[in-house]
Amino acid sequence: MFALPRISRRLLIAAGATSFALAAVPAWAQETVKVGLVAAMSGQSAKSGEAIVRGLSLAIDEINAKGGVLGKKVELVVRDDESNPAKGVIAARELVQREKVVAYFGGIDTPVSMAIVPFANQSKVPFIGVWAAGTPITRNGAAENYVFRVSAVDALVDVALVDYAVKKYSAKKPGMILINNPWGESNEAGLKAALAAKSMPNAGVEKFEGGDVDLVPQLTRLKDAGADTLFMVANVAPSAQVVKSLDRMGWNVPVVSHWGPAGGRFTELAGPSAEKVHFIQTFSFSGNPSPKAAAVLDALKAKYPQIKSAADVTPAVGIANAYDAMHLTALAIAKAGSTDGTKIRDGFYEIGSYDGLIKSYAKPFTKDNHDALSPSDYIFTYFKGDEILPLTN
Repeated sequence: MFALPRISRRLLIAAGATSFALAAVPAWAQETVKVGLVAAMSGQSAKSGEAIVRGLSLAIDEINAKGGVLGKKVELVVRDDESNPAKGVIAARELVQREKVVAYFGGIDTPVSMAIVPFANQSKVPFIGVWAAGTPITRNGAAENYVFRVSAVDALVDVALVDYAVKKYSAKKPGMILINNPWGESNEAGLKAALAAKSMPNAGVEKFEGGDVDLVPQLTRLKDAGADTLFMVANVAPSAQVVKSLDRMGWNVPVVSHWGPAGGRFTELAGPSAEKVHFIQTFSFSGNPSPKAAAVLDALKAKYPQIKSAADVTPAVGIANAYDAMHLTALAIAKAGSTDGTKIRDGFYEIGSYDGLIKSYAKPFTKDNHDALSPSDYIFTYFKGDEILPLTN
């Protein structure tokens, strides 16, 4: 007879695969309103997951301090999708079917969120995106759509990227270097449409895989085709490989990027040239004069002692999107007066106004629009060391 190794309850719940772990959950947990998160909590985008947890947790603290929702405290249950769509779907099923969450949030990866969308609509439990920007996540064609978002939307981001490239760099023939997945496909369609609207040609579209370490061949083709600016769409590690490949080529071309580089250790992985990349965001604490931003930053410092200043809040976009999304979800639950998924979905449509961190929301969701943010909420930023700073023009 051998002794079983000691395993902490925390690890058991994180694994979420054992019946005796569930038995260990105290009775009071049933008296909370559970919300979930499926996000990258490990790997090259782990900082994005950490930021989302912080934003959700801060909002939940505020909600619970005022009595919670429906007279109950709100509880957050987190699952790591490891940036893997299949694992994301498994995690979503576990949150809905086993943990009985009344709503759940998504992370940085568009492929993961898109894989969850069919299950979200089938199970009729609201799924709220707080980072992934793939257009079809919310615009998914479902007759009964349970997917909402407080984040950027590729179709709108791509217009902003083109406008910025023209204004900042006088771009006339930009090229595209895109990750070869549904997120890249979403932006390819959006960028081509945005360029067509301005009657602008493109120098070509090059794709690459997440594990590629040499993008010189693709970039050389874009250079030879006359690209005067590059639109880049990829998360942290692949984006870093683009920058390092440009350095090896000695090609000092402007790079206008989606917000993938903000999700992790971009400056560490890309090197000094990381600071040349300009990328879109929905929020920044740095240089932000709003009292709400100051109050939330103070709350973050109090809750997370490792945060000493705005420079330590990277990426701020994950915190801000998640913070506002949690408060909006609490309002939807209150409007519903119930934890029924369909009633909560309809509750999102009934939200009148909310003074959020990113902006003051007025009727943020309708049956025809499940995205709370618009292009007027986007800003362009760059890295200065490890800090993300807003650009003034």
